[in-house]
Amino acid sequence: MPKMKTRKTAAKRFHVTGTGKIMRSKGMKSHLRRNKSARVLRQFDEMSQVAGVDRARIQKLIPYGVS
Repeated sequence: MPKMKTRKTAAKRFHVTGTGKIMRSKGMKSHLRRNKSARVLRQFDEMSQVAGVDRARIQKLIPYGVS
């Protein structure tokens, strides 16, 4: 069986932790920042976990858990 290819766009957007969670960065942080409070801008820097319904689909895109 041939090797599965990693989708490079997904590898740049998602990271797999040591325990196997798929993490993503939050959107809405690069445009119209002046209107947002400092607290909201700090919250955008945190990584959040991918929803369970999307997990299987994203795992197909990054089969080897690229981090």
